Formats: sequence, structure tokens, C-alpha cells
Amino acid sequence: MPLSANRRPLNRRLAVGAALLAVVAGVAPATAAQAATAPSAGAPHTAGPALPAADMEAVDQALRNTLAAGAPGALARITEGGRVLSATEGVSDKVTGAAMDPRARFRIGSVTKTFSTVVLLQLVNEKKIELDVPVNRYLPGLLPDDRITVRHLLTHRSGLSDYTNAMFDKTVPGFEAVRNRVFGYQELVNLSLAEPRTGEPGASYQYSNTNFVVVGMLIEKATGNPVAKEYERRIIKPLKLRDTAYVHPGTQISGLHTHGYLTPDEAGAPLVDSTEQTVSWAQSAGAMISSPADLSTFMSALVGGKLVAPKLLDQMLTMTPTDAAGTRFYGLGLRRYDLSCGTSVYGHTGTVQGFYTYAFTTRDGKRSMTAMANTSNRGVANTALGATLEGAFCGKKPAAAAKARGFASAPADVDLPERGAR
Repeated sequence: MPLSANRRPLNRRLAVGAALLAVVAGVAPATAAQAATAPSAGAPHTAGPALPAADMEAVDQALRNTLAAGAPGALARITEGGRVLSATEGVSDKVTGAAMDPRARFRIGSVTKTFSTVVLLQLVNEKKIELDVPVNRYLPGLLPDDRITVRHLLTHRSGLSDYTNAMFDKTVPGFEAVRNRVFGYQELVNLSLAEPRTGEPGASYQYSNTNFVVVGMLIEKATGNPVAKEYERRIIKPLKLRDTAYVHPGTQISGLHTHGYLTPDEAGAPLVDSTEQTVSWAQSAGAMISSPADLSTFMSALVGGKLVAPKLLDQMLTMTPTDAAGTRFYGLGLRRYDLSCGTSVYGHTGTVQGFYTYAFTTRDGKRSMTAMANTSNRGVANTALGATLEGAFCGKKPAAAAKARGFASAPADVDLPERGAR
């Protein structure tokens, strides 16, 4: 059933029963029956049956749960065809009290990694870079191991340590130390190389921002241009993404935007407005700015084959598990989540100081959702926000199924230490 056109539910208006509350609190690992309809870990797959209508009551409740977990505000925007559904809760600015606005721009954190991957794969298609060639062939002497390939970077299997673990060991002091600092790529790589490697190249998935810092270096070496120019000419202009930008090393978000609030490590300490920052500590791993509409357009265009050549898109969509439950996967700069109803969605999560983001779409690109909360370093809020995926893509659940599933975790990477962009 398609979405009804331009429905914008009133916040806090919906009465939700106890069974529905169990649904929106989270997503359980797929059951054996669900696994029969869910895609396998390996090769990419085509669209499944038509989706049920989005459950906006569930989406609204997930947003309310996100606020209850400590976020000042949260939103979700769902698109299907030319129709839009949106829901908001809370405030975008704690000082003015301005309400969350689904048109506003915000920092998207590691959703930037998917933009970087698209640019790099276009360069692969242009035969300027090869996926299975050592990084050191393009950037001589950069890495300590000639076995680390370009593909290892895109799949987080290089074994390079994530320098942000130490950088943000103490959340607010770490952030304030780099808020206005401008790093060079080499400085960030050196921070990683000063730490032990996490494993052998190709051995296992270990998320690391260092990988996509090196991806940025590869893009600039192959093109002779800053990554900002390549994002602009290869993605932003062709897709007419009016609210998307890479402003590094600028610190401001221009125009209508949401303020981000960093949660201190100390319980009860006031939130820190982290909106203005260079994000130089992340750059091509997490420094982009966008809006819900632009992110949905981008993800839909990507899986729809408008940005990457078919043979490379197939490789991008070829996934390996990242969790023991087998519901979360990573390909080339792209995540897949298998939801409780058997539907799989593709996209990326984003964490940067003050913002959590989910930007996902179905395999056919027909239904997309972007959800955002303006806080970070608050894993329970990230988990609550992730539950919007269930309402957006699975629709209403029978009461019995909701009761059986209980209060499980949403498909967020909050089991990982929050360090840097994710």
C-alpha cells in the first residue's frame, strides 16, 4: 500500500497501546521464518514484495522514546514516489525553543562515508583506481603494510586503528580540544599509526574512521582536486542536492539548520552546543552537512543505479555480517539492516558531536527514510531513534507479534564505543 500524500502527523497526539509500545521500542534479531525472506549475506538481491503502509504511530512513538532518552529533538521523514510523511518531536534549538523542522540542515557524520565511496567507485570505473590494489601504490609509503588494499578501506577490514578512540576518550574535553582545529590528512593517519593495528588486512570487520581519511587522500591524489569539488560535481550537482555541502574547514551551518547537543560523560551535566565545529578530525570520514530530503534522494539514487556503474554497485551491495545476530551487514561504504519483518534496508548511520542520523532506503529505492536526533554520546537515544526503521518499512505489527518480540534493541551500532563518526 502506498503512503498517503503529504501526511504530517501532529506530535504527541496519538494514543498508542502497550503492544505497540513494545514494537517501537526496538527490533529483535530475525527469526528463522524471517531469515527465509531476508537476503543472504553475500551477493546483492532484488526488491521483494510491496511494503505495507508506514506505521506513523510507531514512528512517532520512536521519536518520543528518543526524547525520553535524552535528545532535545528528533525527526523522521519518509518518501515514496512523490509523497512525503514526516514527524517531529522536541526542539531544534534549546535557546530559542524552535521546533524541529524536517527541512533543516544538520551534520550527517558517517553518512559522509557513503558519499566518499561513491566518488571513489566512480574513479574505479574511470580506471584511475583499482579496488584490489595496495593503497601504497597510489600513496607510496603511507601505510605500514603493502597488503592493505583499497577494498579493505571501504569494507573496514584494513586493520588500521581508529584514532578517534583516543581522541574522544573523554567526550567533551576531547571535542573542545578539536572543535576549531584544522588537521591535515597525514596528521590523522599518523595518529592511527601511533596505535597498535586491530588485525591483519582482510581478516575481520573493525570500524575505523582512518579508513575513510585515506579514501579522501586517494580521491584527492587521483583527481588533483579537493574532495569538496568532487562531491559537488559528481553527486551534489547531478542530483540537485540543494542542502548538501562539505564546508570543511568552515565551522558554521548556513541557512535553516538544527543545533546539535553533545551529552557529557558526567551524569546530569548540561548538554554542550556542538553545532559549530570544523569536523576536521573526520573530513572525508564524516564532515558533510545535509537535510532529510537530500539524504533520501541520495540513497534512492545510489541503489537505483544513478551514481555507480552496475558491476560496482553490485560489489557495493555485497555484504558481510558485522554482528553475531546476523541482522547487520557492511559492504563497500554501505550498511544493510535486516528488519524484523524480513525487509532489508540499505544506507548508513551517522554519529558526529550533537547528531545521530539514519539514512536508509529499500533495495528498489522506492521508499526511503531519514531520521535524526540532535544529540550524541547517548547510546539509548540512538537505539530509540533506530526504531523508526521498523515503523517506516515494516508497517503495523499484529499485537501478538509485538508482545512476543518485547523490548529488544534497534539496529544501531550502539554496542560499539562511541568514538568519532559512525
